[in-house]
Amino acid sequence: MQKLESFLGPTSSSKREFLILQTTFRVLTIIFLVIAISVMVTSSQSIVMFGFTFKASYSYSSALKFLVGAEAVVCVFSALSLIFVYLQYRSESHHTNYFFLFLHDMAMMILMISGCAAATAVGYIGHYGEVQIGWGSVCDRVSKFCNRTVVSVVFSYLAFFAYLTLTIVSATKLRSRATE
Repeated sequence: MQKLESFLGPTSSSKREFLILQTTFRVLTIIFLVIAISVMVTSSQSIVMFGFTFKASYSYSSALKFLVGAEAVVCVFSALSLIFVYLQYRSESHHTNYFFLFLHDMAMMILMISGCAAATAVGYIGHYGEVQIGWGSVCDRVSKFCNRTVVSVVFSYLAFFAYLTLTIVSATKLRSRATE
């Protein structure tokens, strides 16, 4: 912890390192989310059963639509926060700025984990079914769709972990500023 606090201290080199760390994780988040959104939106599969055509698409599930919406919001706010981080780096830092950055990171992290949790629950039922309710698994019939959905959710979790890291770094920076 001591090393992290010294890393986030007031020197200009640590300020530059903080900017690099913030920028790297925000850009990674944007990349993860663009991949997750594009994989989810393009995943669909049609099958023919008993002479009827059935189509699986993310848009048929409210949880998967929520995940895509949450990813879009977080992606846009991540791009906007890059501007804020850069402006904060250029100006004289104030505790309020770090506090707002911490609040932003925490809100985006919570939004990401809520979308990931909803999609994971639906994915679990899709893969394994729910015997007590009488829901069978569907992924044995539309495996291409399910596999692409899993890939998308994995990238969503990577974005969540990037924001978890950003939240911890922002909280540590805020804490180190409070003790100065």
